[in-house]
This record gives sequence, structure tokens and C-alpha cells, in this order.
Amino acid sequence: MRLELPAGTFRAYLFDCDGTIVDSMPLHYKAWKKALAEHGAEYEEELFYAWGGRPIREIIRLLNEMQGLEMPVEELAARKEALYHQLVPTLQPIPEVVEHIDAKHGHIPMAVVSGSRRSSVTASLGAVNLLDKFDTLVCAEDYKNGKPAPDAFLLAAERLGVPPAECLVFEDTDLGIEAATAAGMVSVKVPQPLERG
Repeated sequence: MRLELPAGTFRAYLFDCDGTIVDSMPLHYKAWKKALAEHGAEYEEELFYAWGGRPIREIIRLLNEMQGLEMPVEELAARKEALYHQLVPTLQPIPEVVEHIDAKHGHIPMAVVSGSRRSSVTASLGAVNLLDKFDTLVCAEDYKNGKPAPDAFLLAAERLGVPPAECLVFEDTDLGIEAATAAGMVSVKVPQPLERG
């Protein structure tokens, strides 16, 4: 797999974290399965990838509605995150994305724009020794409206001091690509594990 970048001169790179920089989606899915099994809930793998980029609490609310359950949102969110953190030491980066991070590090500003909480993002980036490559991290605590709203990407561009039109976004989910487009940014799609084959 090679990532073909769109034509243009970009003054900043913005990266989603899970499934884009780090191959964490299979680990997140394992954590979800284990946490949800404790409540007798199902989460099909195809749906998990289709919902990529959605906030954790929204996923729990939706699963509750779909399956007629009353799982405790905060408690389950904390449990799922704790299970994920146990798996973090086994995390691997996505080489085709790291190649672009290494090539531009020190030349243009870069940010991570994630729907995950800061503790999860810093743990993931720390596990693959990439935390120091980014000028800013925009995480779930930093904005009100998650992807597909453009808020997180616009905040990252503002922090980096680069106009949105001059930012290139790396994303693995349709929600993330929608958010980048809504922010007036060009994006490149990183194939998900199911698409890599």
C-alpha cells in the first residue's frame, strides 16, 4: 500500500490518530467486544468500522437504542478505555503514514486531530514513539462538535496558524473526510484494515 497525496503545496499536515497514524482500530474493537460482552451487547465488526470517528459515548447510546439495552454510558466508556489501554503496548504504527510524518517533520507544522480523549491519544502516540513529532494535539476535550463537524480541524489550523485551505488531512473514516471537507481542507484516505486486504 502506498499513499498517493493530492497535488498541491500544503503548509500543514493534520492527522487523525486511531486507524491513521496507529493501527489501533483492531485493538479498539477487541476492547469494545470485551466491554460490551459484560453487558450482553453485540457490536458487529462491519458496523464498528462504519462508525469509525464517532465519539465513544455516542456509540454506547446508539447501541443501547438498537439493542434495547440500558448500559451505563460513563461506566462502560471508562471500562472500554481501560481495556484499550491494556492493549496499547502491542500497538503498531501504520508505516505508509509514518513515512509522510518523517518526511515533513521539522519542515511544516503538524497536528493530531482526534475524536479520542487526550489520555488515549498520548498513550497511543507514546507507544509508537511519535508524540514529539506534533506541534499540537486536538482531542475530544478540546471541542464541542465531533466529526463530521469541521470544528476540530478548524481549531488545529488556528493553533498552527495555517489557513484551512493550506492544510492536508490524513483520515481513515468517511466521517473524518466529511469533517475535513467541511473545514475547506483537502484530504487523503488511509485504507482501513478491512480494505487493505
